[in-house]
Amino acid sequence: MNLGQAIIEAMESLRSNKLRSGLTILGIVIGVAAVIAMLAVGQGAQDSITGSISGIGTNLLFIFEGNTSLDVRNPKPITITDAQALLDQFQAPSVEDVSAAITGQTEIVFGSEQKNTSVIGITPNYQTMRNFDLVEGSFINDENLYGNASVVVLGNDVVTKLFGREEGVVGETVRIDGSPFRVVGVLGKKGGGSFGSQDDLVLVPFTTAQARLIRNTNREEVDLLLVQATSADSVMAASDEVSQILRTRHRTNLGEDDFTVFSQQDFVATAQSITGVLTIFLGGIAAISLLVGGIGIMNIMLVSVTERTREIGLRKALGARRRDILTQFLTESSLLSMIGGLIGIALGFLIATIVGRIALASGTPFTPSVSFNSVLMATIFSTAVGLFFGIYPANRAAALEPVEALRYE
Repeated sequence: MNLGQAIIEAMESLRSNKLRSGLTILGIVIGVAAVIAMLAVGQGAQDSITGSISGIGTNLLFIFEGNTSLDVRNPKPITITDAQALLDQFQAPSVEDVSAAITGQTEIVFGSEQKNTSVIGITPNYQTMRNFDLVEGSFINDENLYGNASVVVLGNDVVTKLFGREEGVVGETVRIDGSPFRVVGVLGKKGGGSFGSQDDLVLVPFTTAQARLIRNTNREEVDLLLVQATSADSVMAASDEVSQILRTRHRTNLGEDDFTVFSQQDFVATAQSITGVLTIFLGGIAAISLLVGGIGIMNIMLVSVTERTREIGLRKALGARRRDILTQFLTESSLLSMIGGLIGIALGFLIATIVGRIALASGTPFTPSVSFNSVLMATIFSTAVGLFFGIYPANRAAALEPVEALRYE
């Protein structure tokens, strides 16, 4: 028996039991669709998160007080003078710019509306380093900084909550911790990031925040330093130079740092690791349904062997070899899984598209991504399931003795 003849006979056998074959195929369809949809959701989540991190800024290093990997006693704070030292081109030739920031929580009020949000005291270069766009007004400038001006730039979520609109906000007066601040700018939407939502925040001049909103014991202390490297290739060199300068200033030895330096690549690698585990987890759960579909194939093929015992005996009596019977039943099980796999791929695409539309309608920047590898893997896996779970019924059919099979009632 050649393969073409085996496929024709398998199709005739499946057509003779349409309902049973359809229900068996349905199990594979659900399994393959679930695998493709879940992998697409996982890949979409990874793309969304890494895209948000990349949108934080270009070639950035983030420097925090303390060390996440060491139990450092009495760590020295990061200070404004540390930031100034990092701008020394002789000691740090790979550093292009440095920005200091202090952070806190505050309540902002406009009329009867109020919102608790993050307040960040920043310097004018913070805008370019963080790639912030303005939909209205202007950013904080040197005049605001040196004059301790009561001005504020609002994040998009804050504007929507307080004013119910995104335009015509510049010039309005809001109250932050009871003090009046004039709105000079509105940030464009940016979504989530490594430090929470980049739309749910307010930006004020560093000096104003230091004097009136965020009072640290040490006026020189800052919560975060942003360091911009001269290029993407010089990020690692800039990290080494920054670390060496801070070790010298804080009088710490190598391996005993009282500060932490993160790069965008570190955040991206961490996010990819987490979302990779999530994708594998989702794919594993979905694969269970594919396994159940395979068991359904085995069950149906065993029933088919029992029903066709006399047919098998007659075929063997007329000269059919063990290999012919084995090929016939393996072809049937493979066709069941292959047809289910193809329909499942289409359904998986459809589910991923629907999830993307729902996310778009809800304002979530998330697009499921169906990759060629996931489609290929689902196709190969579904075919392998059909072969694997068809082997035992096919062997059982091929092992029947002609005389006993012909006597079977």
